[in-house]
Amino acid sequence: MNVRALLTEIHRRQRVLAVTGWLHVMLLVVLLSVAPFDARTVTGLNPWIKPMKFAVSITIYLWTLAWFLAYLRPAYPRAVRVVGWLVSLVFVVEMLCVVSQAARGVPSHFNISTPYDGAVFTLMGVMIIINTLLVALVLLMFFLKPVELPPAYLWGIRFGLLLFVLASLEGFVMTSQLAHTVGAADGGPGLPFVNWSTRAGDLRVAHFLGFHALQLLPLAGYWLNLRSQVLARQRRMALVVAALAFLYALVFSALFWQALSGRPLISLSALLVL
Repeated sequence: MNVRALLTEIHRRQRVLAVTGWLHVMLLVVLLSVAPFDARTVTGLNPWIKPMKFAVSITIYLWTLAWFLAYLRPAYPRAVRVVGWLVSLVFVVEMLCVVSQAARGVPSHFNISTPYDGAVFTLMGVMIIINTLLVALVLLMFFLKPVELPPAYLWGIRFGLLLFVLASLEGFVMTSQLAHTVGAADGGPGLPFVNWSTRAGDLRVAHFLGFHALQLLPLAGYWLNLRSQVLARQRRMALVVAALAFLYALVFSALFWQALSGRPLISLSALLVL
């Protein structure tokens, strides 16, 4: 399937999420145009870098969810429609908060320096809680009624959704300490673009890995299914997906523990004590 056919299929599967994804793509183009002309910095970076990262990540998430919801529509037509609209609303509000704070030249996350900033951060937190509950509902629906999919692919989707929910819960650890860096202040030296700390622990690393289980594990299940057309082998491949999900969860947990210990991702000493 080429890119054009893929995008057309996403639009066919869940129009609201597809369109909201395209709105974020257009926003990304605007941000890329604005950023070179803004000399300000927020936590050491151009203020538009964070909205850019969010626009890319949210687009991928919305289109992935659009793809999966189509499998649930026959059994849950109304629920699928409601989830699509609510998730779209959540991320429109989320991006409005992130972009408006970038325009003001202040952090959008963990910023409670004024009543207004605190209200914006609280609103963003509420939106993420709603999204987490919606994804948990989608996960539950994938278990409650039979879905006509190859076992390896189906379990890849289920495990991907589960790890996404766990990564969302891990995000509340950052909220509780009003920072994503452990052992240093936010905004220090970091890796290019993602800005994950190279001097201290960074909870965003595990957060990122957990979120993208939503794409990686279903893709692994789909690929394994292509390699095993016999049903008995497909069921064995589902066990392989379960093993991959377990290993993925171990890496996610190790990165989370490493960050909580105040060690950066690229620290060799951190790897030796895992």
